[in-house]
Amino acid sequence: MKQVVSGDQLTSHKDLGQGWNYGDYKFYGHSLAGIRTSLTMPDLKICFDVSQGYPFSLTMQNYFITHGHLDHAAGIPYIISQKMMSAHETPDFYMPSSLVKPMTDIMDLWSSIEGFPYRYRFLPITGDEDIEIGKQFLVKPFPTTHRIESFGYTLFEKKKKLKTSLANASQDDIIAARRRGEDVNEITLTPVVSVTGDTQIEFLESRPWVKHSKILFLEATYLDDVRTVEQARQWGHTHINELIPRLPEIHSEQIVIIHSSSRYSNDHAMDLLRRKIPAQYHDRIVLFPGR
Repeated sequence: MKQVVSGDQLTSHKDLGQGWNYGDYKFYGHSLAGIRTSLTMPDLKICFDVSQGYPFSLTMQNYFITHGHLDHAAGIPYIISQKMMSAHETPDFYMPSSLVKPMTDIMDLWSSIEGFPYRYRFLPITGDEDIEIGKQFLVKPFPTTHRIESFGYTLFEKKKKLKTSLANASQDDIIAARRRGEDVNEITLTPVVSVTGDTQIEFLESRPWVKHSKILFLEATYLDDVRTVEQARQWGHTHINELIPRLPEIHSEQIVIIHSSSRYSNDHAMDLLRRKIPAQYHDRIVLFPGR
């Protein structure tokens, strides 16, 4: 069970979120239920949810909004305003289709208040779109189960390899196929990071690749027995007691807990996780440090 790690794996700065690395993937952000949730991958300039619009998210380019609750989406107008002031490129905000019109109305009101036109793109998602992130990655949304329309997102790494049909072909045959204008390669997609946003446990059935992601960020709002599974589900959330029996089917190398309730101190949350989660999973479970 991990919460805080040493060396360059964890950094913390006022208003900049906290950092956590796994392999080549670097994350900054914070997540505390009902208060703030935002997670960035600065190397790719992508952001999952924006909380109130903290500095660490201002230089991102592609924003993936899971749903419209304030602790996840309130910072959209501020980020747009700040990017305009800094002459950044027009940002792209991917969001549930039902959120596009109300957010556009909000931006129109702020534009009227400030007397200043904004540049932004609100892009509706319905699930399973391929959203290209450079040449090496793409993001796919997947539907989740919350009190309002909601989505999670998976980052896939794209790799080119020789077509399976040519695996046993000679070099001469491959060269001849190229000369005939044939594409001898195929693209493989590997799910490397999934982020759920707020959701009931049913997100695990949403798409088969989610529980095969190398890193899975998932919400577990309630970690004790003071709040029941039924109470968690009533509010569209996941209880740790629902997650534990599902751990054998999750193949992620790292399962990162986000959105835990503010009723738990860090030490209390870690103690609960250590006591509740079977020991064989402790090296795969992380309590995200940005709480």
